[in-house]
Amino acid sequence: MAFKLRKPPRLNAKYEAYPYQLDALRAVKTLPYAAIFHEQGLGKTKIAIDLMLFWLGEDVVDTIFVVTKKSLVQNWFDELLSHSHVTPSVLSGNRRENSIALNSPVLIYIMNYEVISTNLDLIRQFLNTCRVGIILDESQKIKNPEAALSACFHSIAEEFVRRIIMTGTPVANRPYDIWSQIKFLDDGKALGASFPEFKATLDLPSQSTSASEYGTQLVDVMERIKHFSIRETKRTAGVELPDKTILTHFVKLAPRQSAIYTSYRDRLRYELQGSDNLVIDGAEDILKRLLRLVQCASNPALLDETYNELPVKYSRLVELFDEIKVQSNKIIVWTGFIQNVEWLGKKLDYLMPQKVHGSMAVADRNESIRKFKTDSRCRVLLATPGAAKEGLTLTVANHAIFYDRGFSLDDYLQAQDRIHRISQTEECFVHNLIAKDTIDEWVDILLNAKYQAAQLTQGDISRNEFEAEFTHDLSGSLAQILSPEGHA
Repeated sequence: MAFKLRKPPRLNAKYEAYPYQLDALRAVKTLPYAAIFHEQGLGKTKIAIDLMLFWLGEDVVDTIFVVTKKSLVQNWFDELLSHSHVTPSVLSGNRRENSIALNSPVLIYIMNYEVISTNLDLIRQFLNTCRVGIILDESQKIKNPEAALSACFHSIAEEFVRRIIMTGTPVANRPYDIWSQIKFLDDGKALGASFPEFKATLDLPSQSTSASEYGTQLVDVMERIKHFSIRETKRTAGVELPDKTILTHFVKLAPRQSAIYTSYRDRLRYELQGSDNLVIDGAEDILKRLLRLVQCASNPALLDETYNELPVKYSRLVELFDEIKVQSNKIIVWTGFIQNVEWLGKKLDYLMPQKVHGSMAVADRNESIRKFKTDSRCRVLLATPGAAKEGLTLTVANHAIFYDRGFSLDDYLQAQDRIHRISQTEECFVHNLIAKDTIDEWVDILLNAKYQAAQLTQGDISRNEFEAEFTHDLSGSLAQILSPEGHA
């Protein structure tokens, strides 16, 4: 069923692409499937829009699905209106409205990932009636092959006549996260049909594995998918952005906060005694328990309702505001905890902060972001990476402060690059608040190890650079952090 529109749409783009975006378009436009792994901030959305217009203009597809995260649906709608002459239709959680929309002459549909899984029967029927292309934005959403959502997308992948996945961080959190994303494209041809086997070779190594051995395994991944994947970084694309400087600010826990932290640390050390390979990245139960220590170092009130002192990081945060000159420079403060966002919002009320976190409705998040961008009185955005790390351009700010960090490198990289992207004109600063002699120091080591692994896998650094920087004794460094002899 090819749709017949009353008035043929204009399928030309409103704006010219950058040269590296045109290169990407040329590389993938005729492929049945492809991966666009351009670094955050390089305009993958523009590449995707031009690609969709090409598909439609060449009569390769009848219609296209753009699948993204719920918080980015409106952003995609606005970008399509801005860069093309096509008005998209949005599929939502309303099954009846979706059914009507899928029986209408629409060239581009936008939806979140969950719409596919909850309307799978409707989607299957639709795929049987016409030629559909699909673009998965932030494709790490299906990185876990054991999740029901990933299985849903794998089950219908080959029914799309064109398939594209897009993410700037395909392997940022775990090198093996790329397997499920690539399976959506080629059903296991390039990276093998067995996820357990692939994971076993790509997991962060134990002490017995050398950086050289591990590096060999990482390099092999992109070699196997290079014929249908493309990646550019800001450096290789020749994009001239202002410098980005990462600064570390150490703080020392005050006596009561230190006592609470020590109590949780010692309890956790006792619970983990005798455990092997504590930092194997798939050990989610262990990481969740370690997260309690991150909370203690950040704000003990997250765990202890009787705690009513100001955490030492808050005092340093206020000092930073003065040093940065918050009345002249807008600032984003990132924290992994919703309760922290709310607490900081009350403490910093005099700066008219806006808040974005996962407990807010998407419309309210969008309104907060709009106010932060447009209201000169609003100087600070308080946000959790899970709710605002992707797809947003927040270049009205040039300072990002990480009040605390979790174990996800994807969260960290995506969040900091909200400010360091095309349209930024000011030098950017990323500030990390780290409590000395706490889990914060191990998180810094872990994120660096993940970063080096991601960089090598993606071809962003050389083997020599990787071997010089990669820290593979994560178990030893964690043991030291948990040891009362090693730290306070």
